[in-house]
Amino acid sequence: MQHWLTWILLGAASVIGGVIALFNPFAASVAAQTIVAWFFLIIGVIQAISIFRVTRMKERLLAILMTIIYLWLGISFLANPLEGLISLTLVAAILFLVSGIAKVVYAFSVSESRYKMMMLISGAISVVLAIMIFTQFPSSATWVLGVLLSVELLSTGVAMVIFGLVLKQHPELRKAAS
Repeated sequence: MQHWLTWILLGAASVIGGVIALFNPFAASVAAQTIVAWFFLIIGVIQAISIFRVTRMKERLLAILMTIIYLWLGISFLANPLEGLISLTLVAAILFLVSGIAKVVYAFSVSESRYKMMMLISGAISVVLAIMIFTQFPSSATWVLGVLLSVELLSTGVAMVIFGLVLKQHPELRKAAS
């Protein structure tokens, strides 16, 4: 994405999604879990089709294994939504931690001090969210995931808007960002 406006629009969409999720965190948690379950099922079906397209036995066995895993996860998440919420809560904690660390690392590569501070704050928020999930795990998975997801969407949206503003003011960075 080379165009600064694309980053700003994606950031704004992320902020709007965060606000919507914040109003009903349980629904946001269940919706996210259900969407993930269906994605696993769809990926499992696509993976199953690939079994017939590969000719080498090693690739075919890997495709069979991946098909079983994806279909099992999808069916399991749909059949046991609360267990799926617990699993996704753990995955979210890991993603928030990695995202936060990446934002902090990126912040140190930004030369504009006003943008650096906002990126650092966004990264710190993501790391704090990961710590909150890990410390409350698994008892509050039914509502924490929705709240934390909304905060992550808000902080990532702000970071994307800031990145778009950096690209707007420094066109030479556009090639490096793509």
